[in-house]
Order: sequence, then C-alpha cells, then structure tokens
Amino acid sequence: MRATMSKPPNILFLMADQMRGRALRPESPCLTPNIDRIAAQGVRFDCAYTPNAVCSPARASLMTGLLPHNHGVLTVTHTVDEDQCCLRTNKPHWAQRLSEKGYQTGYFGKWHVERSEQLGDFGWQVDCNHHSEVFRQREASILGDEPAKPEYSMAKYYEGRPGYRQSMFYGVTNRPPEKRSMGVTTSLALEFLEDVTRENHPWCCFVSVREPHDPFIAGQEAFSRYDPAAIELPPNVHDDLAGRPGIYRKSARTWANLTDKEHREAAACYYASITEIDEQWGRLVDALEKAGVLEDTLVIIAADHGEHLGAHGLYCKNYMASEEVYNVPLIVRGPGVARGVTSKARVGSHELCPTLLELTGCEPFEQVPDSRSFAHVLADPAAHHSEFTRGFAEYFGTRFTLTQRVVWDGPWKFVLNGFDFDELYNLEEDPYELTNLAADPAYRERVQSMMTLAWQRIRDTGDHALLNTQYPALRIAAVGPMLLDEEAS
Repeated sequence: MRATMSKPPNILFLMADQMRGRALRPESPCLTPNIDRIAAQGVRFDCAYTPNAVCSPARASLMTGLLPHNHGVLTVTHTVDEDQCCLRTNKPHWAQRLSEKGYQTGYFGKWHVERSEQLGDFGWQVDCNHHSEVFRQREASILGDEPAKPEYSMAKYYEGRPGYRQSMFYGVTNRPPEKRSMGVTTSLALEFLEDVTRENHPWCCFVSVREPHDPFIAGQEAFSRYDPAAIELPPNVHDDLAGRPGIYRKSARTWANLTDKEHREAAACYYASITEIDEQWGRLVDALEKAGVLEDTLVIIAADHGEHLGAHGLYCKNYMASEEVYNVPLIVRGPGVARGVTSKARVGSHELCPTLLELTGCEPFEQVPDSRSFAHVLADPAAHHSEFTRGFAEYFGTRFTLTQRVVWDGPWKFVLNGFDFDELYNLEEDPYELTNLAADPAYRERVQSMMTLAWQRIRDTGDHALLNTQYPALRIAAVGPMLLDEEAS
C-alpha cells in the first residue's frame, strides 16, 4: 500500500507510557471521548501487543522494527552501566527515512529509547524530549513561582519491608494537567504543528507523554468524574497465582495488604490520568482540524506496554507475561485507512516501523523477519486480518535478569519461562489467565507445538543465545530446537 498521493501523509503519533489496551475498549469505564472519536474514524486493534514489557526495549523496537535481542536494548537504560543495553548504531530508525524523504520531524516528551538523548541522530530535527533544555525552560516558565512538587488532596504511599524508600502509589493533585508534564509536552507540540501546517512539506509530530505510568497521579477535576466505589475490580484481582511461577507470588507481596477500596482508588486515579491525556491529545487533533489538514494526516495512538492495575494482585509490569501488560492500545486513522473498524489482527507495536515506511512511500529497511508491514490490514481489515494470528515477545528481566519468551497463536498463548515452569492459556476460554494448562498432560501436544513456534522465531530472528542451548544443564524447554531440523528434512 504505497502512498499514491502527490504529497505523502503527515503523521501525528500519540504515545502513552504504561497504558493497557483494555483501558480504551468500549466496555472500559475510562472516559476518553477524543480517543473514541479517532477510533470511530479509523481502525482499532484489540489484539495489538508489545514485543517487550519494559519502556526502553519496547520503544527501541517501535523505532527500528527489531526485537530487543537484535537492537541491543534489553532493559531500561538508566539502570545499567554505560556499556550495557546500548542501541546498535547500525540499526536505522523510521524517522531517519522520513527526514531523508523531506519530512519535517519533531519529537516531544518522553524518549527513553537509548541513552545518548541525541534525537537528531535518529531523524528528529526538532528535539523537545523531557531532558532537553527547551523542555526544561518551558516547564519552568509554565510553573512560574509555584513549587516544583505539587500538593495532593489524596495520596497513597507504599508500605512494607524496611530498607526501601518511601514512594507514592497513587494520588490526586490540585495542579491541572496544563501545568504538569503532559501539558508542557502538548504546548510544545502545538507550536510545532502551528508552524508545519502552514508549509507545504509533509511532517511527523511524535508526542510522547509520561502518563499514565505509576505512580498514578491525576488532577482533581479529572478524578472527580469517577466514583471509585462504582469501579468493578477485575475477576483476577484476588488470584492466588497457584500453578504459576513462584516469582509472581513473590512480587505480589508488595500489594498483598491492599483493600478493595484502595484497588478501586488506584484504578480511578489511573483512568483519570488517561482522561487527562485524552484531553491533551484532543487539543492536538482539534488543531489539525482547524488547520484543515486532519484528513491528510495519519493519527496513531499507541503505548510502549500495559499495566496490571490490580490484575493477579499485581501492579506495574515485569515478571508476569499477562495480557494486561502485553496487550497495548493501537488505533490508526487517516488517508487510506478503513473507518470505524475493530480488527482482531495480532500486530506488534514494532511492526509500526515497516508499516509507516510503506504508508509514507519511504524506502524500506533491509528485510528482517522481526516485523512486517500491516498497511494492507489498515486498508481492508476484513480481507487481511487472518494473516496476523501469531505474535512473539521477549523479556530479559530488567534489574533481576531472567529469560522469558511469549508466543501467541490464535486463541493460544504460551510463555517460556527460563527461570521456572512454563505457562499455557486459552485466551478465548480464559481471558483473565487464571488457569495454567502447561502441566496438564491433556495439553502436552499443544505445549510442544507452541514451543516449536517459539524455536522458529528464535531461529529466524537470529536469537543465537537461546538457539544454542544444547548444553545439558540448559535443556529446560518442553522440546528442543533440533525438532526444526527434523521438520525441515
């Protein structure tokens, strides 16, 4: 689906941090009128997933189209030494292709892709990331004489084991979003859009907010739209995690003493934060509509990864490969995109890279098996969604190093745990992943077939460390990679 217009489409890329896919579905209690309007005019992917459950690897994958083992960023960059988790410099980003094609490009807000913070090296001509001097100056001017830290009318802090610093879990502040990080990001992006929409060049504006990442902070006005007592808790909130890896239960101890009231308050703050994001993004879309360029613009809504939000008794992400963390929002609206469609195509956020290159008529990257364009799905979802039924993700454990691979095949989901026993779920029958079928002898063949799919992706994408696990002590998978050679013969 190469762009055939005289001018390639503009791009407004709206990126959230730790926004779960289920938050934007019609049945969600989360109030998002602007996002709903975009979804009604485009395609929403309910089965979109992240290739990694951590910010930096997921964001680097989105930019390069590569899985983390190929681009080199395996965890968040600020937690490791300078020679670790470095983005491989020979891996191009899609913004570089846009810049070469004559696009005006601007990046606003959270970067967290790699450690240099030199966005110009990756195709972004205007750099207003959170650590830039431009962003800091604007933040200071908006705050004026107000203290850097806002006041809270409600605040919940973590309690528990000694030796850990006090940190906030959720809270409500009287400071409006316009005077917080998301508002600063929006104001800078609006100025960029005001400039580029007056010119005749195609442009790309990437707006990346920190929210709704924990701690869940919301303004009083947005929070007042929610009644915490009316929020339904998920069916798996009191999951005892029996039959799942022990590290899940170990992590869950952090939230073991939360009351249902506190679970609901946390959810209300999280949803209210997304409502504030929705308002900020609405300002950007309204600006495009006022300038008369909305119909010439691809509007993309995405997130790096999701959030447990009490599911399985957990919050944040890491460790457990749950749908609450791996299922992410993905909405695309614009020229050549079907309108008002919800697609079940299982596409990865890293596959936005080849998709955007195709939609803008840019030269594609050298063919790699890590990702493929789904531009044709956007044009005709009903005709092509069945081509995207499988997915693959990988996790490396961040501060506590471990190995995990996730495979989706239709309704089936398999989790290879290098640190414990594996997991198998049927998402159609068990959408909240309460019953691990991996140890059930009745599903032995399914486990083996799913592990074989994992080995295929590991082999095809060049994940050599895992592929070469012939050493006796490392033979922990249900079946080994040599089965691939037997199938080929």
